[in-house]
Amino acid sequence: MTISIIGTGLLGGSFALAVREKYPKVRFVGVDASMVHGQLAVAKGLVDEVLPFEQAVSQSDLVVLATPVNTIIELLPTVLDTLPHFGTVVDLGSTKETICAVVDDHVRRAQFVAAHPMAGTENSGPGAAFRDLLPGKNLIICDREKSRPDSLTLVESIFRDIGMKLFYMTPQEHDLHLAYVSHLSHISAFALGLTVLEKEKDEQTIFDMASTGFSSTVRLAKSSPAMWAPIFDQNRQNVSQALSDYIEFLQQFKTAIDAGDTGESFGFMARANVIRRVLEGIDKK
Repeated sequence: MTISIIGTGLLGGSFALAVREKYPKVRFVGVDASMVHGQLAVAKGLVDEVLPFEQAVSQSDLVVLATPVNTIIELLPTVLDTLPHFGTVVDLGSTKETICAVVDDHVRRAQFVAAHPMAGTENSGPGAAFRDLLPGKNLIICDREKSRPDSLTLVESIFRDIGMKLFYMTPQEHDLHLAYVSHLSHISAFALGLTVLEKEKDEQTIFDMASTGFSSTVRLAKSSPAMWAPIFDQNRQNVSQALSDYIEFLQQFKTAIDAGDTGESFGFMARANVIRRVLEGIDKK
């Protein structure tokens, strides 16, 4: 089997490493707009070789689109046009409604599986890829009824074999939920980073005073703007609503603090502590 990875960065590279362990005979072909990234992907053993887009796709049993979501939108129709009749394409994008819509009327739509692995770090590029990123994490598949059975089975089998747990949603459900549990947290981290950088002009002070709490909270602010700006744009309606809800709670918290109402602020924190039970329950599943 030949698998082409378009975008040999964190997700694409980590997928290749995990699959290579389970399927040692698979041939991996890389496609990357950056020659440096392509060379690094070969050097790290993420892929066996790097080929031009059309040459790679036309010989692939499976094409994995692991680029930023705006690039997925541009490439997906062309991948379906170029893919052999026996091939399958799966995307790993963090939005789903726009991506699914762009090929809904494509004559070869059935060869596409829309997926989103719920895994990542704040790092990017082939050097950030590691084998254990995906195993044990969740994979969301959208519009599975629009994918032909053999394509869906192939994608499901590979991701199950590398240890992922599969869930199914509509693209609309996916984007709504992700706005709250993923996209909002990244915006919060970016905003916190900007707030501190604006008020603490002395970077050495930030380094000296930052605790583990600050570091863990702001960690996501190190994420790639090239990846996240298109995500926020494609999911703008849901992200905007999530931000409105978040800002409302921030304002209520500020009002309580301004008024010296420790009972109110204590109540906010106590209600928020419920998230511990939710997250611990998820970890046990």
